[in-house]
Amino acid sequence: MDQTTGVANGAHADVDPAHSARPDRTDSGLPPHMRASVTDVPVTPGIDSEAYNSEADLAGTGHGGAHQSEPGYFSRHDVDHAIAASPAPNTTNIEGQSFQSKVDTGAQEGTNFLRRLSQAVMHNPLGAPLASPSKESMSEIRALSPDLALTGNIISATFNIPNQLKYRKGADWELTPRRGQSALLDAFTYLSSDDAPWNHLVVAWTGEIDQPVELSPPHTPPNTTVHLSSLNPLSKPVPLDGEARPPTPPAVDGLWIPREDMQRLENQLSHNKNIKTVPVWLADDIEGHEDGIRLKDQARWRRYAEHDLYTLFHYKQHEPTDGRAERVQWADYYRMNQKFANKILEVYKPGDIVMVHDYNLMLLPSMLRQRAPHMYIAFFLHSPFPSSEFLRCLPRRKEVLEGVLGANLVGFQSYSYSRHFASCCTRILGFPSDSSGVDAYGSRVEVGVFPIGIDATKVARLAWTDSVNQKYKALRNMYADKKIIVGRDRLDSVRGVAQKLMAFERFLELYPEWREKVVLIQVTSPTNTEEEKEDPEHKISSRVNELVMKINGAYGSISFSPVLHYPQYISQDEYFALLRVADIGLITSVRDGMNTTSLEYVICQRQSAGPLILSEFSGTAGSLKDAIHINPWDLTGVAAQINNALTMPEDKRQAMQQSLLSHVTSKNVQYWIAGFLRRLVTVLGSRKNVTATPLLDRSALLRLYRAAKKRLFMFDYDGTLTPIVREPSAAIPSERIIASLRALAADPRNIVWIISGRDQEFLTQHLGHISALGFSAEHGSFMKHPGEDTWENLAEKFDMGWQKEVLEVFQKYTDKVPGSFIERKRCALTWHYRLADPEQGIHMSHECHKELESTVGRKWDVEVMAGKANLEVRPTFINKGEIVKRLVTTYNAELRAAQPTAEGAATKIDFALCMGDDFTDEDMFRALNGLSQPADGQNSPELEEEECFTVTVGASTKVTLARWHLLEPEDVIECVALLAGVAGSGGDVGGMGEVNLAAVSVVEDHIPSQL
Repeated sequence: MDQTTGVANGAHADVDPAHSARPDRTDSGLPPHMRASVTDVPVTPGIDSEAYNSEADLAGTGHGGAHQSEPGYFSRHDVDHAIAASPAPNTTNIEGQSFQSKVDTGAQEGTNFLRRLSQAVMHNPLGAPLASPSKESMSEIRALSPDLALTGNIISATFNIPNQLKYRKGADWELTPRRGQSALLDAFTYLSSDDAPWNHLVVAWTGEIDQPVELSPPHTPPNTTVHLSSLNPLSKPVPLDGEARPPTPPAVDGLWIPREDMQRLENQLSHNKNIKTVPVWLADDIEGHEDGIRLKDQARWRRYAEHDLYTLFHYKQHEPTDGRAERVQWADYYRMNQKFANKILEVYKPGDIVMVHDYNLMLLPSMLRQRAPHMYIAFFLHSPFPSSEFLRCLPRRKEVLEGVLGANLVGFQSYSYSRHFASCCTRILGFPSDSSGVDAYGSRVEVGVFPIGIDATKVARLAWTDSVNQKYKALRNMYADKKIIVGRDRLDSVRGVAQKLMAFERFLELYPEWREKVVLIQVTSPTNTEEEKEDPEHKISSRVNELVMKINGAYGSISFSPVLHYPQYISQDEYFALLRVADIGLITSVRDGMNTTSLEYVICQRQSAGPLILSEFSGTAGSLKDAIHINPWDLTGVAAQINNALTMPEDKRQAMQQSLLSHVTSKNVQYWIAGFLRRLVTVLGSRKNVTATPLLDRSALLRLYRAAKKRLFMFDYDGTLTPIVREPSAAIPSERIIASLRALAADPRNIVWIISGRDQEFLTQHLGHISALGFSAEHGSFMKHPGEDTWENLAEKFDMGWQKEVLEVFQKYTDKVPGSFIERKRCALTWHYRLADPEQGIHMSHECHKELESTVGRKWDVEVMAGKANLEVRPTFINKGEIVKRLVTTYNAELRAAQPTAEGAATKIDFALCMGDDFTDEDMFRALNGLSQPADGQNSPELEEEECFTVTVGASTKVTLARWHLLEPEDVIECVALLAGVAGSGGDVGGMGEVNLAAVSVVEDHIPSQL
């Protein structure tokens, strides 16, 4: 995503176009965004340093403190208008309408948003007028939709807090606006303002915190005289940045922050006038104590997201590795999302809306759903989302998708991204989907497109300040006889800076008449992505510099350079001056989430109407349909469009500008957040009583398993421990599941049962060698207790005369359906059609089911059950639920009887895990749910609800009585291996899967040292 706008205030210094600032020797050791030689060089030629000292800067330094400070880009009072909700198409596109009218109309269109929202979404039958948008109107929203029980609170979860932190021991933290994501921060500012009816809170990581700056005592002599005037101007020393510090090597033992300093920051952020924030402190538990926290290797919390997700989402693929680094990075990513969930649940109240932002927190929706099943959750991805062919390359693709599907609503920047997401859920997870959503776990996750906008009113005001006007005039005078093309990008490989320069070179080659008449001013701010900083392969910076030198060498002269490249941050005023002075705005990103520079360019061109050339791969391309769209890989095509833009008639440029301006002023950032909230409330209102079954929380499973004294396991076989196969006899257990079951059953605290529809012979053949296992065959008709050799027949006294009639019906349909066959069990009969034609098999199974229900089902006490590609008939009193009841009550009675002789022993089962995949296993889930409630006359249940894990496996669309779900048998095997192989803190973690390693890391709050 490219939402950096270059509008954060920076330091400034004089610059001559023919000279560059001389960096300090210590300066080269700093990262680019901290180097004075990068951040202190202004772009605007011919403007001295005093021109950049705004009144706010002067007030802050003590020079001119009487002046009123100029509004900052993130100042709360800049948002002085209500939300723009669905303006009519003609409200900002009226012929002859002034620019200010467009901006004002786009802002004022939202004043009745809450009234529209309440009437349209909450279905107000009377259409009674509501209060004006204010916090008091939430009471009316609650009254109109009491089932939702909205509290009026919104919790926004984003990776970084809106402020950059500077830590000083024992003093207030210095908070400065964080660069990047200006549109998102403007949305937060609006939600936190008095204009919005919501109570808004941001939950975010502190970001990396540098070593503290020691405060000097009063009257300490300055370390430098750079700010003092020289007695002799001719002897003025070379100016160095006196505030720049040499790079401080990270301490071996990390950065220690005392508890009082942590609380001081939390208090500052909670009382912030713009955006109230709750910080998430990320550190290992062993690094945190009651008296403070120790921060080590802070960048590790962003590594997986930026190394794996960011690159893949932008269609970049790494070379294969041995996976050891990825295992650790995934564990940190999982833990980080879990810590966010913990912090959100500390402030969450039922009825709050939780909005999760971007790829750093893709596991968070599912983690929140696991612990608060009825939470209202929305997720918005600000980056692109790749096609299924690319996402398949991600080893943890399944976990990432499942994490996002914990939300009620998932939002994207463009339709193609939403379509890719739905397609990936179908192709990778097997979930049914369409263009509007995904069916997952008994519920539906809605998918929508919500192109982000900018605060047009704020940009319009800030782009025409006196300071910007001065810089604009200086640039226009400098290039009075030149056409100016402006580009402003981060120095990432996906921003297409190299493609832009190559296309400009091709333009100068194909159109020699424009040589020395056109100048390209390219500003590239340092990347803030770890992956791009450490990428030695692409060497984007070197490549860009080579192209600049090549173009200037071929088409420049001693008095003119066709390309002016400024690899640095620029000030807010410089940024807007550049956008205003441009004759063409050129954006050539090769993959982009949302480039707000293009939107701000439209606002800044209200007078000049300079054409916008926009990459078709940019997230804004779908919104700005009237811009000139180009393929950045087609250099000749881009060159032709540059020439087309330079020669475009005035009337055509004005028509293009008016159309773009109409869109940008109406579809602003307030409209974006309003649309997102409106769609979320619509989704919630239409699915009031539907709750999705959350993904099994392995960390909670492991935590309770370790704490339990007596544990009971109940596993189905087909579709749970082994995948469903076409030939039933081929469903044999893997070596891994056998080893895991053996290890699990070997623990004297564990009781492990296999409860299956299979017959005794099959279970004995494949699992009978594990003597510590208990078996229930044919859906509960037969039982064999652990350590015993004999089977108990629970149906021996039942009349089996019904089997002859059922066999005749099954044989009739077997003759009709090629590939079908009959399986005879001692207490049940099953007709299989897995090998038959799928359509014929399903159709004939329905006919057979009806016939059995109307004949045998009426004469005998039997049950006809439709399974996975089969029909089975069995006695009604025999089912898996009855077996579960028998097991729990029997073992609890034994434990209570043995308790007086064993001090500290368990009095009942305090951990139960039951897994199954089809509707016959619902009997087990139903029985366990009943056992989790006190029976008549009892004070306590047989099982505590929080200690009982019922897990359904497989199909996403089924409605289940289970409390948790897993996607496939492989996940079941992983969970069994997690409990069996990591039963204690000294377990073998070397061969552990990444998901299990992450679960262990969450429970122990650090990555195991054996790794």
